[in-house]
Amino acid sequence: MNDERLQISWRPTIRKADGPLYLAIADAIAADIADGRLVDGIRLPPQRVLAEALGIDFTTVSRAYNEARHRGLVEGRVGQGTYVKARRATNARPATSGIVDMSMNLPPLFDDQALAAKLWDDMASLQAEHGLDLLMRYQAPAGTAHNRAAGAAWLRPRLGEVPVERVLICPGAQGALLATLTSLAKPGDTICAEAIAYPGLRALAAHLGLTLLGIAIDEKGLIPEAFDELCSTRTLKALYCNPTLHNPTTATLPLERREAIVAIARRHGVPIIEDDAYGALPVAPPPALAALAPDFVYYIGGLAKCLSPALRVAYLAVPDSRSSVRIEGAIRATAGLASPLTAAIATRWIEDGTAEAVLAAIRRETADRQQIVENVLPKGTAVTDPSAFHVWLRLPQPWTRGEFSGRLQAAGIAVVPSDAFSLCPPPEAVRLGLGAPATQEELRRSLLIIADLLGQSPAASSLVV
Repeated sequence: MNDERLQISWRPTIRKADGPLYLAIADAIAADIADGRLVDGIRLPPQRVLAEALGIDFTTVSRAYNEARHRGLVEGRVGQGTYVKARRATNARPATSGIVDMSMNLPPLFDDQALAAKLWDDMASLQAEHGLDLLMRYQAPAGTAHNRAAGAAWLRPRLGEVPVERVLICPGAQGALLATLTSLAKPGDTICAEAIAYPGLRALAAHLGLTLLGIAIDEKGLIPEAFDELCSTRTLKALYCNPTLHNPTTATLPLERREAIVAIARRHGVPIIEDDAYGALPVAPPPALAALAPDFVYYIGGLAKCLSPALRVAYLAVPDSRSSVRIEGAIRATAGLASPLTAAIATRWIEDGTAEAVLAAIRRETADRQQIVENVLPKGTAVTDPSAFHVWLRLPQPWTRGEFSGRLQAAGIAVVPSDAFSLCPPPEAVRLGLGAPATQEELRRSLLIIADLLGQSPAASSLVV
């Protein structure tokens, strides 16, 4: 089939409900390239021909082709027309060591080639929007007003309306946590957290010379009475908590506990750092602590778990203008600023709906993987949540976490024993990351190995000779 026939027969499938027509046509070009319907070097229909075929204005098609060119999808050749450009492979996998690394808690890879292509295309289109300034100029430590407004929009479903001046752009959730801790506490001070807590907090507390105390938890999460007792006996500079899909137990604090914890913290004058890394994953989570007490809670809304770990962008909502100035200084002192390039990408994705599309794709893939967990792992061992892409695996006696992790390592599967999270004597449990296996089939094979091992005794499965 020659180029002339292809250029006449190609016609994008678009709907007026999809938004501006020129963007819908550019998206259709990206989707058809990803699906192989448009191949490298093929000439697209002349703009007037396509406009007549679709019954739209010539200028709309012209804008669509320009948008596609800005995304790096096509190139114009003087006197010849518009041609599809060579595309990178979309399904390439990096070489691995052979270990299925379920120790990493990553969002699962979704199977939507058109959406994946759009993510890459949007990066290329930043040139047209921002020019060289984005690459060759510094920005304010807390981000531009435009990026901060996008952050406020992203947080709105969980926090409601937040003034833009109270939203800061940080270099990832860890960077936001570092800036917040350094603004609230100094070496020798004491902070507290759930008795089983995010390892990154433990690392930061040790680095900053802070004493970190654990608060008792149960299957619903942090126990308010235990927090109140600690506040009554110790001077605390902050409470850190991960109240929604807690890492690693997947517990989500119910509303009544959230309200009780906010009341206790306010009564004792203990500011709250709410790490809501997974808060965007549930469709209808309880109100964030920062929505209940916006004047008292430092809210960290990272993008790593709900959009892309590669962005290293987090939005930090602070209680007031004074804390905003203080934490902006901490960002300047510790990291300088978040990457303007990745902040610009995040802003584009939030504003054009791509971020919501990726979040929906992650939710769908997570649901599929949770079904595999339900079908494969023995009942009563896996503590998880339908919206979570990690599992807290409670080990039956006589297994110990060290022995179980070691046997899995020998079988080619890496998991995280509870020692990494515990601020108290660790339970016999490990965390499994459902998102790290590249495919659902790889996850299924890994879980079958784990299930088989759970059904054996440590002595029977020993490989020591």
